[in-house]
Amino acid sequence: MSRLTVKLGDWELDNPIIPASGTFGFGYEFAKYYDLDLLGSMSLKGTTKDPRFGNPTPRIAECEMGLLNAIGLQNPGAHKVIEEELPKLRQVYHKKAIANISGFSVEDYAYTAALFDKEEDMGILEINISCPNVKHGGMAFGTDPQAAATVCRAVKEVTTKPVYMKLSPNVTDIVAIAKAVVEAGADGLVLINTLFGMRIDPRTGKPIVSTKMAGFSGPAIKPVALRMVYQVCQAVDVPVIGVGGIQNADDVLEFLSAGASAVQVGAQNLVDPWACPRIIEELPRKMDEYGIETLEEIIGRAQK
Repeated sequence: MSRLTVKLGDWELDNPIIPASGTFGFGYEFAKYYDLDLLGSMSLKGTTKDPRFGNPTPRIAECEMGLLNAIGLQNPGAHKVIEEELPKLRQVYHKKAIANISGFSVEDYAYTAALFDKEEDMGILEINISCPNVKHGGMAFGTDPQAAATVCRAVKEVTTKPVYMKLSPNVTDIVAIAKAVVEAGADGLVLINTLFGMRIDPRTGKPIVSTKMAGFSGPAIKPVALRMVYQVCQAVDVPVIGVGGIQNADDVLEFLSAGASAVQVGAQNLVDPWACPRIIEELPRKMDEYGIETLEEIIGRAQK
């Protein structure tokens, strides 16, 4: 094992840096910038059973210390992703990736998970439960422990791959959601997804984004994400991937100290396409500065 090696269950990563879903396309688009095999892994663009055009424009708004987005899970659908996008990725990336799966019913999640379960180069199924449950009034699956657990059980029944549930921060008690999905069989967790945010044009008094409210990501959410990772890692005993506002190696060390086993870099990829390799390069220097021999030794040290 190298100094940067980390483990997600039985899966060993060369380093803990993973581009987050929704900020890295299907991966191959970034091959023009650097060798993708430098990455620990990557989380692919969120995929649904059927193709989705997404929300009407405008669906992105910049804000201080962050970004609002309401893309609406635009994607070509699970079958086209597997038949057309994954072969392009395989030409430029030779490690296992993470499939990010979304759905609007329990059946949607199970169907799409079963498809990706057949793909050997998918190391983890990351289940995005921030989607509205269309059969039960539109409330997001991830805001109710019972609904989140139901999705987790359905996915576990159709896959042999590790299932990581991606949790929404837009809840009163994220620990309750985490415990529910772990009890339902989740192999790991990813947190956090975006917070709800809003921008209003001061000239017109109208919301800037077409959906009015949108997902808020970027550096401003880091303290919230870090706190939630810390709380969840105290409460459950499964690997956690920390996400939220990561810009540099110091941020990575904070998340690992809180208990995360790896991290995902999100909005920073949109600001700086070279963010991930730059952070990987920074890590050994920061470790030397702080007297850290290996990343594994610092995981969860803030809990002690």
